Amino acid sequence: MTIEEAGKLAAELREQIAYHGQKYYVEDSPEIEDYEYDKLYRQLEELEAQFPQLVTADSPTQKIGGAPINTFAEVQHVVPMESLHDSFSEEELLDFDRKVRETFDKVQYVVEPKFDGLSVSLEYRDGVLVRGSTRGDGLVGEDVTANIRTIRTVPKKLREPVPYLEVRGEVYMSHESFFQLCARQELNEEKPFKNPRNAAAGSLRQKDARVTASRGLDIFVFNVQQIEGETLSSHSQSLERMKELGLTISPFYAVCSTIEEVIEEIRRIGEMRGSLPYSIDGAVVKVNDFAQRTQLGSTAKFPRWAEAFKYPPEEKETTLLAVEINVGRTGVLTPTGVFEPVLLAGTTVSRATLHNEDFIREKDLRIGSRVILRKAGEIIPEVVSVVSHPEGSTLFTMPETCPSCGEPVYREEGEAAIRCTNPECPAQLLRHLIHFASRDAMDIDGLGPAILEQLVAEDLLRTPADLYTLTQEQLSGLERMGEKSAANLLEALEKSKSNELYRLIFALGIPHIGAKAAKLLTTRFHTMEELAEASVESISEIDGFGGIMAQSVVKFFQLPGTVHLLSRLKELGLNMKAEETVSGTRFAGQTFVLTGTLSSMTRSEASAIIEKLGGRVSGSVSKKTSFVVAGEEAGSKLTKAQKLGVTVLSEEEFLAMANE
Repeated sequence: MTIEEAGKLAAELREQIAYHGQKYYVEDSPEIEDYEYDKLYRQLEELEAQFPQLVTADSPTQKIGGAPINTFAEVQHVVPMESLHDSFSEEELLDFDRKVRETFDKVQYVVEPKFDGLSVSLEYRDGVLVRGSTRGDGLVGEDVTANIRTIRTVPKKLREPVPYLEVRGEVYMSHESFFQLCARQELNEEKPFKNPRNAAAGSLRQKDARVTASRGLDIFVFNVQQIEGETLSSHSQSLERMKELGLTISPFYAVCSTIEEVIEEIRRIGEMRGSLPYSIDGAVVKVNDFAQRTQLGSTAKFPRWAEAFKYPPEEKETTLLAVEINVGRTGVLTPTGVFEPVLLAGTTVSRATLHNEDFIREKDLRIGSRVILRKAGEIIPEVVSVVSHPEGSTLFTMPETCPSCGEPVYREEGEAAIRCTNPECPAQLLRHLIHFASRDAMDIDGLGPAILEQLVAEDLLRTPADLYTLTQEQLSGLERMGEKSAANLLEALEKSKSNELYRLIFALGIPHIGAKAAKLLTTRFHTMEELAEASVESISEIDGFGGIMAQSVVKFFQLPGTVHLLSRLKELGLNMKAEETVSGTRFAGQTFVLTGTLSSMTRSEASAIIEKLGGRVSGSVSKKTSFVVAGEEAGSKLTKAQKLGVTVLSEEEFLAMANE
């Protein structure tokens, strides 16, 4: 390879590593597996070793880790939180041992699992937790003390008042907590985390510590960074001392006298990793004696006394036997592959998600195809590639009707997901009910997700209409629901029957129709019956509505499930008419934009005044805007209005105009 070719390859590798490093360290949303990232890094290391003149100051090989994000206050690490050099083969471990024994004839190693989470520092003064911080770039991290305090396995007070102690650990999310979080994210129509490591990192970086507390994080502490008041001579001694103080250390570690023992222990950990309730991506080998560590020292980036062994992702070939279609709680049809069982990363795998229609086409998956499976993040089985197809086979195609309710399904332009929109589809009932009862929809006080889950589990609800047939006896029989609470809920349900029509329209969960769009619909169609019979053309005439929104409304009201649901809701006494909200025409034909903070009213109250007087409220400034009402700390909307020559009103001027 010439120097020019090497320079070009090095630049490409740095660009790839920087991109994937940003995704991994900062955004917690990696696009490739850790093992693939490590291989790119190793390739760049070897290239720079072969051509030292290509090394640049900003090369990833010259940095400790990812840069800290700017969400939290900075923390300077007095003792650098170094990263470890990676080995990918037993030969490389032998080379590590050879280098250590060039300095010491006799050496002990400690072998521990390498946890896959987010590295943090915990600081204690007089035995009390005073600060928790992330690793960041190894020299500067982020202060996440409030979030660290929510982790139940982090002691707020040690068993002894050690004058000062700083320890390093790994915050992680167990497989059970990860799957529970993904289920909640699916229910809320949020994009689920890809693996437990990203979930842990994303959870620890929450601005609201209450969110962190709900995520079920844990920690393993594995290093003493600093200690005052006593002297520790070895790593194994420090582990036991941390355990005595009440810190949670690794559930297993081994002290080894030879590299052969080290390799045997690494093999043992590798065999058991699939059965652990948390993710590990390797094993760590450390020189046990602290005096020897000091003499060995560190390079600019790695300690010479430690090495990380990375397990390659295990891959197995198997056969795709069938494809099952599952309907999620958001109506998304997800194909799941059923495979000939194979042993993968310690567990038997016979099923794996096939994600969506695009994934099936990209891989050209067919019944009977021989495929390669692996576990993404050592937890979720996935199809890597197709090896071969049986003769005469054809591409698997997604169904045209929902396997749960039999209604037609659709795929929106620009989306990968195929959805069922039937409001009475049993598979997505809970999500519909939660939305139906939410504050911006029917606003049914006391009817939260936990109560709804119980009602669905007891088979008391099959559609939102069933909410209005519940009895005192049925409700008071639920867990943590007494007679008083049951009576209050029935009262809230009765009250919701008289809600404004736009709330019910929003509660129906029409795709692409939010609360504001629902309100706009009632300005044009004054009854549910009028709206149900509206055409795409008539809906498109509403200012602010596009073709996709109009088509979505028409398609929704044509569904047999919608017709049946609305019929029942009407019979049960729910309001199906819009209130006459317009009491004047003073603002007729005029469009207002609100910006900044108003002193005498909220923006919602100001919007109500405008709409009551026949005007319209928009969220953006354009040439068609009639007035911009600017409160305190008005921002870019005010600037744009001034550029376009739109009339700007103060709060006082707006009120005077409204009261004329």
